[in-house]
Amino acid sequence: MVMDVHAGLKRFCLTFRMSNVIAHSAEDVLGTFSSTPDRAETTSPPCPVIQTRTSSPLTLCPVTCASSLPWPTGIWAGGCTTKSCTLVACITGREDVVTEQMSPVLWLSELRQRNLPSTPTVWTQTQVTSEEPVTVKLESSFTPHSKDIVFETGPDYKGGRHIHGQTTAAEFPGGSCPTVQLIWTPIPQTLTLLAGQSQARWGFVLVATNGLESAEAGYDEALDLMATGNLRLSHEKAWKELWLQSKVEVTGSETLSKALIGCMFYLLSAFPSIHDTSSSFGGVSPGGLSNGGDGQDYWGHVFWDQDIWMYPGIALFYPRLARAVLEYRVGTIDGAKDNAQKQGYKGLKFPWESAVSGREVCPEDIYGQQEIHINGDITLAFQHYLYLSEDLSMFREGKGSDVIYGVADYWVSRVTWSPEDQKYHLLGVMPPDEYYYNVNNSVYTNTVAKFSLQFAVELADLLQHPAPKEWKEVAEHIKIPFDQESQYHPEYDGYIKGHPVKQADTVMLGYPLGLPMSLEVRRNDLEAYEPVTDPQGPAMTWGMFAIGWLELGEAEKAQGLLEKCFSNIQGPFQVWSESSDGSGAVNFLTGMGGFLQAVLFGYTGFRVQRECLAFSPHLPNDISELCIRGVNYLGSQMDWLLRKDEVCVILREQTRGDGNAKPYDLQVVLKASGTKIPLAPGQPVTFPREPGNVCKLASTSSCWPL
Repeated sequence: MVMDVHAGLKRFCLTFRMSNVIAHSAEDVLGTFSSTPDRAETTSPPCPVIQTRTSSPLTLCPVTCASSLPWPTGIWAGGCTTKSCTLVACITGREDVVTEQMSPVLWLSELRQRNLPSTPTVWTQTQVTSEEPVTVKLESSFTPHSKDIVFETGPDYKGGRHIHGQTTAAEFPGGSCPTVQLIWTPIPQTLTLLAGQSQARWGFVLVATNGLESAEAGYDEALDLMATGNLRLSHEKAWKELWLQSKVEVTGSETLSKALIGCMFYLLSAFPSIHDTSSSFGGVSPGGLSNGGDGQDYWGHVFWDQDIWMYPGIALFYPRLARAVLEYRVGTIDGAKDNAQKQGYKGLKFPWESAVSGREVCPEDIYGQQEIHINGDITLAFQHYLYLSEDLSMFREGKGSDVIYGVADYWVSRVTWSPEDQKYHLLGVMPPDEYYYNVNNSVYTNTVAKFSLQFAVELADLLQHPAPKEWKEVAEHIKIPFDQESQYHPEYDGYIKGHPVKQADTVMLGYPLGLPMSLEVRRNDLEAYEPVTDPQGPAMTWGMFAIGWLELGEAEKAQGLLEKCFSNIQGPFQVWSESSDGSGAVNFLTGMGGFLQAVLFGYTGFRVQRECLAFSPHLPNDISELCIRGVNYLGSQMDWLLRKDEVCVILREQTRGDGNAKPYDLQVVLKASGTKIPLAPGQPVTFPREPGNVCKLASTSSCWPL
């Protein structure tokens, strides 16, 4: 078992590696970060949890399921069978179930030992009693040392060992060095099933947090829950609650179904508890749970991956988790301001690689200097949240408006006016396609700049804030490269059609950006870039192409592209690698996010728009049904069932999640016929499979174009 603390993400994670199978469990917030003169990196504390080595292979298996997937409860189990007994190790990572305070990380290692009858190779519930004691040896390579943290030994606490220390370096000059507190149950050298016993159970706890008081409180809570038999139950209850709020199921493809459940499981594992009110969330890194050495897990830093790739699929179900992402960015405003000033511009420049402070921590300057589309990616997430929730408190009291206005000021100071074409240009940038740099007018970058400026004007109007005229001026006149002859969008000024592309870039103009264009241009963009996109590029790419083809009604072509992602998924635990050859970040949450969006926003055609949630369903031939439960829109939750010829929507009976206010009355409006169907709680509504939208029943304003 390996445990690391993510650098910028401040969280502990637990990883099993067995016979080239990597299984990850949940993660939680801790709060440490280390830096060296040449880079900021993952802080790796020691892991005082059980490590067992036996002569026979250790096989991971679920506790409650027939398959090898632990999705329902998030509990991993490993079993080792000898001639006399079976040893089962269950690992449970639990987030706090108390809503009023941040909990330390709690890990429970539970060992159960059973005597078996004379056929040891078959798992059985039959129990026999041994006349002789049965002893199992435990081995651990743990030592209380870390290359990143200077630890000291503290006094034992209620039988638990205790070490504490600080990181060896701060994230930035003048910054603080976070503290780490670990309390854990000592690991014995052997476990013995006494003569006359048919089974026994041992529990081992690790608590990791920043402060001694919270560490002791967490250890007390764990001991109490273990004594009452409720620690595992509380973990299972938390996962059950999560699954009740979101579920994505397909009928017709078991491979796709497993992949989707795995994506949701790992993404939810990387986010905080839905009851966490501590505002201490540290963002999500592309690799999620730490795995590997320097650089392999991106040092735990937060990229655009969080805001563009992972966020939309989570925000569709969990407004609280969506807000946590935005609050993380708000918490880095001071660092973003410092970045802009160092570049010689106004406003906010969010880092390409972010940690705790928001200062740029990318080890290579060129990315922080040129990959400025990150600013627009972040504001798109804020816009997405407002349209889904209409929660203006995030922008008033939550200071989200400071992010939007600060980014707008940055764009205004960053553009250059061109007298030749009477347009504003963004010069010397790196597009999402990182094969190219120092280019002018990246079409993706300029488009997100345009939209973030427009959103700043819109938000200022909502909040009655005076908007500088330059915001609207630049938004209206910024250059969006377009080739009139070929009727497609070149990736940047001077791009030569047919040149190789690393990953999804220009094809993202249609989704998620929503740049208006004809179906012909949308097709031309897809056909121009699909054949030249690197087949070994990052895993999230093909989901964006799939969505594009679904927009054009070509579900089978989209399905073929989506299936390319299956080569990035490693069985049996549905762990994603960044590249199809198994290289890169593991577990690659960015790829999962792109894959999930292809289903949630591709098959359904969901588009989060200013005054409605638009839909335009398309299913490939091998999928007969798609069920999406828990879609959260304007404070109401909906369950959707898509079939070949019809769609069924059920509005759940519930109250508005952000207070006692009654949720808005909603209706379905079908595009072709104009039919309006009110949604009543608990009453299924079925209609032909065609484009439409869900909007407020009392609204007289029109929805944005579908």
